[in-house]
Amino acid sequence: MSEVKKAAAQAETTVKKAEAQAEKAVKKAGDGKLSKILNWFKALPQRISKPFKNMFYELKKVTWPSKKKLINYSVIVLLFMLFMGIVIGLLDAGASTIINLLM
Repeated sequence: MSEVKKAAAQAETTVKKAEAQAEKAVKKAGDGKLSKILNWFKALPQRISKPFKNMFYELKKVTWPSKKKLINYSVIVLLFMLFMGIVIGLLDAGASTIINLLM
């Protein structure tokens, strides 16, 4: 009989252990979602600041033009814009003249 009692006691402890593990698993599954949400909010400032840090380091690598080159490039752009404005203005005036002659 004592062997039967020992086997019953072992079975009972095994069942209790299984129940305890099941309860832990249920708690862990519930905490998993909550911990994921909390971790998301904890990591949010770092995820926001990371692109700005990367941009700062990339801008340090840029070779900036000298003042003389910058002025030279700006003058070239302004002259090109003036030239294109004149060309577009002449095309517009020519098209307006042709339309007026046809009417």
